[in-house]
Amino acid sequence: MILYPAIDLKDGQAVRLVHGEMDRATVFNDDPAAQAQAFVDAGCTWLHLVDLNGAFAGTPVNAAPVEAILKQCRVPAQLGGGIRDMATIERWLTLGLARVILGTVAVENPDLVRQAALAFPGQVAVGLDARNGRVATRGWAEETEIMVTDLARSFEDAGIAAIIYTDILRDGAMKGPNVTATADLARAVDIPVIASGGVSSLADLVALRDTGVISGAISGRALYDGALDLRAALATLA
Repeated sequence: MILYPAIDLKDGQAVRLVHGEMDRATVFNDDPAAQAQAFVDAGCTWLHLVDLNGAFAGTPVNAAPVEAILKQCRVPAQLGGGIRDMATIERWLTLGLARVILGTVAVENPDLVRQAALAFPGQVAVGLDARNGRVATRGWAEETEIMVTDLARSFEDAGIAAIIYTDILRDGAMKGPNVTATADLARAVDIPVIASGGVSSLADLVALRDTGVISGAISGRALYDGALDLRAALATLA
């Protein structure tokens, strides 16, 4: 199981939110590229980046820090937030991003997801963010009646690289991931599922790994707060 350290970008800084609320942001580093390099130096093999402003604006906002990370860090990175058209997808992949994460458009324009996955094999993931099993979009500000499992299954034949599943009520709250819901989703589809939201201890990672069906886990606040030691976590998962 791959551990993805998270760098959430707001106004050019590395921050963490609680439950996805922009007015509940804690700044952890003014230099996101330096933070990314610290994760790489600790041994991570992937980075997970989120343009928080972009998720609300619908277009990339924190492009400069993302580009700085891509130039400095020699590990693959995936990015979500504000990626909602083919031109933006192509631009990011040309700049060296390993994988784009499509969230809102997976609901609003699923054909774009299919087109992108066909055009860029292995480089398109879908971000499914949910409250109580229902998908939320546009930076989690809008809730839908669409069930996560139903949306995931609709992309079964699209050729997407992964699904990033976030339980919004767990995100940034340091209360542990929703292991059961994530594992249920992973068993419902053949697409690799990456867990996000609430991963805050070594025990959380072990619980996710031991399901035997979850391919990765994203952690942010716990790494910044020191509740989770990245080197120890990577050694445990090796």
